[in-house]
Amino acid sequence: MKIGMLMDAWEGIKPYKDTSLAILEVAAQRGHELYYFQGQDLAVRDGIAEARVEQLHRNTQEATGFSRGESRPMALAELDAILMRKDPPFDLDYIYMTYALELAERQGVQVLNRPASLRDCNEKFFISQFPQCCAPTLMTADARLLKDFHAEHGDIILKPLDGMGGQGIFRVAGDALNLASILEMLTAMGRTPIMAQRFIPAIIDGDKRILMIDGEPVSHALARIPKADPTRGNLAAGGVGRVQALSERDRWICSEVGPELKKRGLRFVGIDVIGDFLTEINVTSPTCVREIEAVVPLGIAAKLLVSMEVVHASSRT
Repeated sequence: MKIGMLMDAWEGIKPYKDTSLAILEVAAQRGHELYYFQGQDLAVRDGIAEARVEQLHRNTQEATGFSRGESRPMALAELDAILMRKDPPFDLDYIYMTYALELAERQGVQVLNRPASLRDCNEKFFISQFPQCCAPTLMTADARLLKDFHAEHGDIILKPLDGMGGQGIFRVAGDALNLASILEMLTAMGRTPIMAQRFIPAIIDGDKRILMIDGEPVSHALARIPKADPTRGNLAAGGVGRVQALSERDRWICSEVGPELKKRGLRFVGIDVIGDFLTEINVTSPTCVREIEAVVPLGIAAKLLVSMEVVHASSRT
């Protein structure tokens, strides 16, 4: 297959932890032709989506393991598949990218994840479709409702709906210290909705990242254990990773979420679970493949590539 990878700047890749690079390595091993481009490389001319791409070639002399060819324009319809691996923030620029990718999808290109579902399934808001899996949760810009939620639960987490890597997360305990100021800042004085969740003490045992492919979970998760800040286990916020097998409760949550993911074309997803509760559904660029594979070699990227190959083969028959 010809596979395009839409991702952030190549120069920012950290090879030891980058999931996109892990996927590209396996794709190269399986003989696929690979191309790299960024969001700003996209264009739509007379209804045809195109991008300025760079072909990737395996090169062990490079830190990333790849060298990049000359930049050249390509109609996205020339590709067989595109992996959308652009990190948040999920802003207007991101939405414009999904419009271009949707045009390519209509012309027969396999796009992971489905562009329309990337727009529809906010990584925080999406959990509201699975209340049976979640701790008490409120999403609103209304400070009165948020204060009432705190009064009801006593110890809560507040976070923006468009963040990543643990950024902008606050814990407000029973003393409600600085609650009014935190709400003013996070909601932009009542204009922007945020998420409030009852604090889950099990965070001490880690915020588990469970990867799902075509609605089915990978057998092991990465529990991200808080190190300095007991409210955030994210690796980007200083958490320490521990690989562990899924629990019975983890698998139940996956069984509740999986069919909806599959129906929406959300084929590579990372769900976050703290204790017994689903907290986020990461649909944009889920990570942690490197960290899990370093302990348990599950062939996660290969499973994703096989899924893509099967879809490609069926589309040609």
